[in-house]
Amino acid sequence: MQVTVEKLSPVLLEFVVEVPAEQVRSEVEKAYTVLQRTARVRGYRPGKAPRNILSHLYGGRVHADVAQRLVDATLNKALAEQSVQPLSQPAIAPAELRPDASFSYKARFEVRPEISGVKWEGFEVKRPSVKASDEMVDAEIAGLRRKHATLQSPDPERPAKVGDVATITFKLEIGGEFLDQKEQEVETELGSGHLFKEIDEALIGMNAGEHKDVRLTFPAQHQNPELRSKEGVFHVTLKDLRERIYPEVDDEFAKDCGEESLEALRASQRAKVEKELTQKASDAVAEQLVMEICKANPIPVPPSLVDQQAQLAERELLAAARRQGQRLDSNADLRARVRLDSEMKVRAGLLMAEIAKEKEVKVTEADIEKGYEELAEQSGKNVAKVKAEYRDPKKRELLIGMILEDKILDMIEAAAKITDAA
Repeated sequence: MQVTVEKLSPVLLEFVVEVPAEQVRSEVEKAYTVLQRTARVRGYRPGKAPRNILSHLYGGRVHADVAQRLVDATLNKALAEQSVQPLSQPAIAPAELRPDASFSYKARFEVRPEISGVKWEGFEVKRPSVKASDEMVDAEIAGLRRKHATLQSPDPERPAKVGDVATITFKLEIGGEFLDQKEQEVETELGSGHLFKEIDEALIGMNAGEHKDVRLTFPAQHQNPELRSKEGVFHVTLKDLRERIYPEVDDEFAKDCGEESLEALRASQRAKVEKELTQKASDAVAEQLVMEICKANPIPVPPSLVDQQAQLAERELLAAARRQGQRLDSNADLRARVRLDSEMKVRAGLLMAEIAKEKEVKVTEADIEKGYEELAEQSGKNVAKVKAEYRDPKKRELLIGMILEDKILDMIEAAAKITDAA
């Protein structure tokens, strides 16, 4: 077997593999021997059809099968001989197989780029402020007030306004027919954006028990394909109206929140905000360092790795939006932004892997145990359950990769010049 290697780009190789004629003849003979025992040819008893007849009837299929077997038998051996590990499934282009001649094929695939001398020290980045302002603490207190607020009917009665919690019933009419004969009932906060804008606006100023017909056109991308771009009429009734009664911000309120005094409550909320700001600042520094190492080392990246990362990132974005009750459409602009970010992440991953190789950075069992504990804390699961989930070899490999990247980022951060933002 002869192998010729051609480097089409820094991340794309092509092998030309030539299989000797003797091996081709041997495989062809084996194929016809098997075929002769199993073929059913009119006019001949099983196993008695002449070779020329079999060649005439089945030659094309036999040659194709033999060509595939020769590729399967030689490609991995060729890769091992050349010490090459493909990143993508090799694209095979076989030449025509002739029983008495050598057989050749081309195999094209992506590989990791050759990297030497990664620049990773001395980057200058800024760390965002981790100091909680009074306004931030006030916002947290406001959130707690909302959480501890009670709902009650306005006294005296009044029309609905933004912020009220309304219970409405409705029936939807499309093309003169009701979509459902039974009224639907929902509860919503007015102005929250959970209803169609036209319905939300129509409810403002209505009194409990009042009816309104609201006409609107459904979006072209509505989740129900049967309603897309159609005009409908919502027959709406404001069934009930309640307003939030917020508690006074005092020591009693603080005790309801689990603190001894209002001063202690503000202190605990300040600590909570600063913990979150510290994490965000750490993430921001890491993002800046990733950008800097990519700018300092503009290596080519294999498109297949970028494709995989982009598909994963897009799925995660869409899933996160669904969990938060938001609608996020996969469009060309989103895909372009995701791909740009994915290319940077792949480049950074390749560079950090090279640093790990050069500096002989390893992931120990102690590192993995710590990773399990951090995952358990983040997810709210116990450590045993997290370990069970990561018994899967692929998930464990992913975790090890994340731990390794964190170690390398710590090295890059230690060697960077980091200034705190004012």
